[in-house]
Amino acid sequence: MSVRLAVFDCDGTLVDGQADICHTMVHAFEKAGLSPPDANAVRRIVGLSLPVAIRHLAPGLDDEQQRQVVEHYKAGYFARRQEGLLHEPLYDGIAELLHALRDAGWSLAVATGKSDRGLQSVLAAHDLTDLFISLQTADRHPSKPHPAMLEAALFEAGAMPSQAVMIGDTSFDMQMARAARVHALGVAWGYHPPEELTATGAHEVVDQVAQLGAALERAL
Repeated sequence: MSVRLAVFDCDGTLVDGQADICHTMVHAFEKAGLSPPDANAVRRIVGLSLPVAIRHLAPGLDDEQQRQVVEHYKAGYFARRQEGLLHEPLYDGIAELLHALRDAGWSLAVATGKSDRGLQSVLAAHDLTDLFISLQTADRHPSKPHPAMLEAALFEAGAMPSQAVMIGDTSFDMQMARAARVHALGVAWGYHPPEELTATGAHEVVDQVAQLGAALERAL
């Protein structure tokens, strides 16, 4: 059987972590003595690597200010995890979908702006780690929409671009998929609106988790 690879974004696609991301970002800016961005702006940058996200939120920061915000964010998020305050629930139906895809012969991967530690933590919390053959994070790659994460996932899965689908909720995911010549499948329950996903390259956008299985079959 030929390889079929489904690569998932994490925040906004598998889990809803926006509350913790927004809280920690505001805290990081305040710790650095800076005016914090509003929550809508923070949701817009979910999926980007942290330094790139902060440049989008506050393009006028100098290098030292940006470094401080990055470090405060990392420290704040780690502290929330250690204190048991993080709330990163799976979207309804995601666990069942992932198991069904694996049982149907799909290879599964993740490409995310999270760190290695952050991704491993959330997958372990939901007992999903063993489902994935490739985990690509911002720790080892340029930020989305650069195709490096997808290219690494393809290599590890032994798949060609024509044998893979990128599933994500942001324009960054759709642009990354297009750059890697992979089918781009958008989901409407995340952080960018469906019309933006379509405008940035989505071949299809689904409204519900229950529609993902059929959309993946149509993709390949």
